[in-house]
Amino acid sequence: MTWLPAAPNGGHAYRDRVGEEAAGQTVSAFYAARYRHSAEAVWRQRLAAGEICRNGQRLRADGPLAAGDRLVWHRPPWQEGAVPALPSPLFDDGDLLVFNKPSGLPVLPAGGWLAHTVLGQIERQLSAGQLDGTAGQPRPVHRLGRFTSGLLLCARRPATRAWLSALLRESTARGQAAPADTCRKTYRALLQPPVAGSPLLALAPGASVDLTTPIGRRPHARLGRVWAAAAPGDADALAARSVFTLLEPAAGGWLGEVAIATGRPHQIRIHTAAAGAPLLGDPLYAVGGLPRAEALPGEGGYQLHAHRLELPLADGRLLALEAPLPPVLQGWRAGA
Repeated sequence: MTWLPAAPNGGHAYRDRVGEEAAGQTVSAFYAARYRHSAEAVWRQRLAAGEICRNGQRLRADGPLAAGDRLVWHRPPWQEGAVPALPSPLFDDGDLLVFNKPSGLPVLPAGGWLAHTVLGQIERQLSAGQLDGTAGQPRPVHRLGRFTSGLLLCARRPATRAWLSALLRESTARGQAAPADTCRKTYRALLQPPVAGSPLLALAPGASVDLTTPIGRRPHARLGRVWAAAAPGDADALAARSVFTLLEPAAGGWLGEVAIATGRPHQIRIHTAAAGAPLLGDPLYAVGGLPRAEALPGEGGYQLHAHRLELPLADGRLLALEAPLPPVLQGWRAGA
């Protein structure tokens, strides 16, 4: 696998508008609440450095905000870590592209990643003439977690992205029925051996079980709230359905296949954990599907791979693709 070395990016402008609920807050208090990675004292240092503008005017001192104020934080360039290089697409019809995204590569800018992302690498491939940009710049239609590998849908035309997004939303809304005209996504995953009482313990190899734990927001010490198994009675919880099929149980971990009929945040990680078998090495989700206070959603250590995709195209064809398994999943049945 080819890697992009650690390198500085070009910085970024973060734009925010002050709402009625934040009127009267100081600039530093607003930013400390909006971007929880930095305390108010750090934001006052950034103000003094001239990094923040309000309504087009550079600020040098803290002060109260008014509803409707427009703020821009001009974050200076920072060092981004090494990431895997994005390989050539597995499928490209001039509009729709499908990549086999490597584990460790973020899809979109977030969490300290800006240039070393799928989107950033697509932009560089276009500039180098490695991708055709005649129909527009390819952009991801959905996300995979940074450490989830496998099939990632992109499209060049805005109309195609809108159509695919609607198809994915419809698949999620109709997940319980899973009709033939929806998008079907199947993953491979390594799970820790289930704990006592887990419904997975009743499975023989080849057998399946539905996982339907609702997904909602739960308190988290570092981020405020994160997606997790929903609290009982949570009126805002999202219905979700995954079908887990046991492939190979072993003392070191269970190899399984997971077909998702809905597309909720961190769905597979939450569902397997809620069923008593978190993904092997997952730092965030513990047995029960609740988050650990010290971990963050973007941290790796688990093995999850978007393996197969069946997508009905607008012209009536069925696109069926399979991404080769990463080495650790290829060798699992052989005891590697």
